[in-house]
Amino acid sequence: MFLRGKKIGIDLGTTTIIIYVEGKGVVFKEPSVVSIDSKSGEIVAIGSEAKEMLGRTPESIVALRPMKDGVIDDYEIIENVLKYYIRRICGRWEIFHPYLMICIPTRGTSVEKRAVVNAGMRAGAKKIFLIEEPKAAAVGANVDITKAEGSMVVDVGGGTTDIAVLSLGDIVVGESLRVAGNKMDETIVRYIRKEYNVALGEISAERVKQKIGYATLPPKDEEMEVKGRDLIKGLPKKIKVSAEEICEILSEPLSLITTGVKAVLERTPPELAADIINRKIVLTGGGSLLKNFDLLIEKETGISAYMAEDPISCVAIGTGKALKSMNMIKKRY
Repeated sequence: MFLRGKKIGIDLGTTTIIIYVEGKGVVFKEPSVVSIDSKSGEIVAIGSEAKEMLGRTPESIVALRPMKDGVIDDYEIIENVLKYYIRRICGRWEIFHPYLMICIPTRGTSVEKRAVVNAGMRAGAKKIFLIEEPKAAAVGANVDITKAEGSMVVDVGGGTTDIAVLSLGDIVVGESLRVAGNKMDETIVRYIRKEYNVALGEISAERVKQKIGYATLPPKDEEMEVKGRDLIKGLPKKIKVSAEEICEILSEPLSLITTGVKAVLERTPPELAADIINRKIVLTGGGSLLKNFDLLIEKETGISAYMAEDPISCVAIGTGKALKSMNMIKKRY
């Protein structure tokens, strides 16, 4: 199939929007944050600039995330965000409208799919193609899913964890969990509030996770200074937290992910399960960067796991590559 116009792959993530353009690779990797003037309703900033405003805006400006748990939470804002990036890629006077490949969670509902398609069409796309996140992640991780062999992908994003076993170019068994990187951040915020009476912002919680967050086997002597607001005195306060205590509290959301992985494996046909043992489990998504996450998966399943080369961009790269192989496409609109 010959597509006349720019071909753009989009990972419309809860935490990050990543955009891949054919022939150029990943051109944008921006936080899924938008700042809006609460009086006029106009967009003030998008992406990194907007994220810097989280927790720091005056009453007249609201910084928010238009994606929630992997699906569109604010349709109008996402439409404007897509318009913004399409214009930056194509310019205002592009003769041929672009073709968009947008990823969706495994088992996304028809309403969720239609919301993605409508936002893309109103943003100026000629046609919209949808592909499930784990399928795009596998393609982006250079896993050959076209063979009659089982491959397993665990894609831990910001809002969702998508787990799938693939064979012959499609998903054989899959599951989408509303537990991922953001839930880990929320768990850290709740723990610091309860244990230390300190209010922590989501950006600070994310830093804690990235620096001293471990899925398993945390070092005993590693700790980090955290700054927040004392809930009793109302003043700024510094505390120290250890990698061991953060690992312990993260076991709650991580257990939901590992339970989901095991549930998918239990529903996997025996022949494909044997293939997975040989080919290993592929880990993608920003949430999989949690230290020792691969060791946790191996410990819980008994199957070796490995990190994709570029786990954060895998889905976006896969959406772009899939535009070249139309048999991977879920549906055209």
